[in-house]
Amino acid sequence: MTTSATPGQQSADGGADKPGRQGPGRGQPAGPAGRPLVLGAIAVIPASVPTSLANEMLLTPLPHSPAPGFTLTDQAGKTMPLSALRGKVVVLEFMDPHCTDICPIVSQEFVDAYHKLGSAAREVAFIAINVNQYHASVADMAAYSRHEDLNTIPSWHFFTGPVPALKTAWRDYNIAVQAPNPDADIIHTSALYFIDAQGREAFLASPMVDHTKKGAAFLPARQVAQWATGIALIAHHLATQAG
Repeated sequence: MTTSATPGQQSADGGADKPGRQGPGRGQPAGPAGRPLVLGAIAVIPASVPTSLANEMLLTPLPHSPAPGFTLTDQAGKTMPLSALRGKVVVLEFMDPHCTDICPIVSQEFVDAYHKLGSAAREVAFIAINVNQYHASVADMAAYSRHEDLNTIPSWHFFTGPVPALKTAWRDYNIAVQAPNPDADIIHTSALYFIDAQGREAFLASPMVDHTKKGAAFLPARQVAQWATGIALIAHHLATQAG
C-alpha cells in the first residue's frame, strides 16, 4: 500500500510517527512544506464557500503569483505544457498511481466536483502530477485513471514524465516526496492548488484522510461530499471571474 501524507503525518498503517516527525494526528490535514496556512484570511475566500468548509479544507488564498510551468505527458500519451490550459481554471493535485490511501479519495472528490459544476465544468481542468518515480509510465497513469473513473472527466490529465522533470515540478510546488526504494510506501505532500484562468495560483487546500485501526484509509461519505462541493464552489468562483 502506498501512503500519501505530508511530512510528519502518521503513516497509513496506523503506527507511531516515524523518528524525527511530529504529525498532526489521525484525520487532520496538513499543509505542504513552505506554504503557510492563513486561516484568518477568510475575507478573501469566496462568499459562496461557507466558513466551516473553508476551515475544513484549510483553504488558503495565495498571492496570485504565476503558477510554476511544466511540460509533461498525460495518461493519453499527449505531451503538453501547463500553459496549454490557459483560459481554464485548473485544479491541481499530486498523486501516486499505485496509491491506496488518500489519492483514491481525492479522485472521488474530483469526479463528484466535476458533476457538481454542471455547465461550468467546461471551464475547468482537473489535473494531477505523478509522485511515484518507480511507476512513471503513461500506462500507469492510464490504468489509475480508468480504475478511479477519472477518465469520465473530459478535461482530466494525469501527468508523468522523466524523473528529473517530475522532481522539478514537486520542488516548484513545494511537494515533499519520500520514496526510498520501489518496494517502500511513497510518502508525499497532499496539496490541492487552484489556478485561475490567467495561470496564477489563487488558492491552496490540504486534502484529508482518516484510517481504521487496521490502517485502511477512509473518509466518511459526508466529508467526501463536502470536499467535492468545496472544490466545485472554488472552481466555479474562479471560472466566473474569468468570464
